[in-house]
Amino acid sequence: MTYCVALILDQGMVFASDSRTNAGVDYVSSFSKMKVFERPGDRVIVILSSGNLAITQGVMELLERRIHDQSPNLMEVESLYDAALLVGGALREMQGRDGQVLAQYNIDYGASFLVGGQIAGEAPRLFNVYSQGNFIEATLDTPYFQIGESKYGKPILDRVITRETPLDDAVKCVLISFDSTIRSNISVGPPIDLLCYRHNAVRVDRRLRIAEDDPYFQTLRRLWSEGLRGVFATLPAPP
Repeated sequence: MTYCVALILDQGMVFASDSRTNAGVDYVSSFSKMKVFERPGDRVIVILSSGNLAITQGVMELLERRIHDQSPNLMEVESLYDAALLVGGALREMQGRDGQVLAQYNIDYGASFLVGGQIAGEAPRLFNVYSQGNFIEATLDTPYFQIGESKYGKPILDRVITRETPLDDAVKCVLISFDSTIRSNISVGPPIDLLCYRHNAVRVDRRLRIAEDDPYFQTLRRLWSEGLRGVFATLPAPP
């Protein structure tokens, strides 16, 4: 399992993904689930992936190959909508190639992607590409998407995130969302890949890899836990 989240706000965008993958409790390893396609001044396209690792890696390999050997590709498309179409098409291609064989062995070959960023000449956009290859776009009423193990990290996002949320506050909220998920599901774990993008910069503003022992992350986790326990202690007893 994995956990990825992407936010689109008035100031910019935040992308984050964990790095844990497993084939049972005896085989746990780390793979980055974030890929960035950037040409400063022209485009920033960020892709987060969740699901069958062989399928998601195959999709990313197809997308990268096509930058060098054919059009259309992610470095030539004129809109983020077209980028989401390419991701969905590559996903269908991989599933068409491998899905039937994997199904024979009862292996889940589902995968999903978050695709966002900005291409010069259009506004920033964010898409959620489903396992079937179709997709939806974030709106004013839906400023974030999650894929993977989403349920544990969703409540804090629902309570805090609006379009007006400042980027720094959004980063704190995203990291707390990951803390909640990591505490409740051992299949999600650090390091956490984090990227911030400021609207109309058309270049990556900040990109970090946050390890489990990162001092800021540890401070955030500790203060959040202490704060929750403190507030809980002030709640009135039931009648």
